[in-house]
Amino acid sequence: MLRYQLLATRYMPSSTHLIVGLGNPGIEHAGTRHNIGFMVADALFAKYGRLKSWGQKFKGAFTAASTGEKDFFLLKPQTFMNLSGQAVSCLLAKHKCDEPGDQLIVISDDLALPLGKIRIRERGSAGGHNGLKSIIAAIGTNEFVRLRIGIQPEHPVSDTKRFVLDAFPKTERPTVDKTIERGVEALRAIIRDGVLKAMTEHN
Repeated sequence: MLRYQLLATRYMPSSTHLIVGLGNPGIEHAGTRHNIGFMVADALFAKYGRLKSWGQKFKGAFTAASTGEKDFFLLKPQTFMNLSGQAVSCLLAKHKCDEPGDQLIVISDDLALPLGKIRIRERGSAGGHNGLKSIIAAIGTNEFVRLRIGIQPEHPVSDTKRFVLDAFPKTERPTVDKTIERGVEALRAIIRDGVLKAMTEHN
C-alpha cells in the first residue's frame, strides 16, 4: 500500500496521460461486450503497469504505469457505467485538470463500429453511450480523446441492452483478443506520439 501511494505521488506531473477504461464492476459483468474498456485497460496494465495490482482510488480501480518513454495513470470506474463521470471528475480534480484535452483518454465499446475495428477520436458526442454521457455531463466538456472499440453484431439485434451485457461467445474471442492488442498499441501511440499521429496509424 505504501509503495502504491509513493508511486502515485511521484508520477503525477500535469502533462501525464489519464487513461480511463469503461465498464461495469462485478464478476457477473466480466468478459461482457460493455466491459471491453476494462479489458483493454487490464491488458495495458499487464504490459506496462508499475505495480503488482490495482489500488482503490477516485471511485475506481487506479494504478500507475509507464511505457518506458512516458508515465501515465489508469482508472477503471467502479460506479457502474451510467455513473462513470463521478470517477472521472474525481480523477481530474485531483490532477487539477480543468481542460482535459488530449490528456484524458477514455476507452469505450461502440455498437456503431464493427467487431474487430478500433477508432481514435480527438473529441465528439456520446453517441448514445451512457458512460460517455455521464463523463461529458460530469466534467462539462466533450473535449477529450476516446478510443472506441467496435462490438457491432453481424446481424441486427432486437434488444441492444441485453446484447451489450452478454459475454463474447467463444467464436469471437480470437477477434476480441487481437482487437485488445491493437487497442493497447494505439494507446501507446497516443501517449508517445500524440493523438493526431496515432489516428493516422491506427484508424
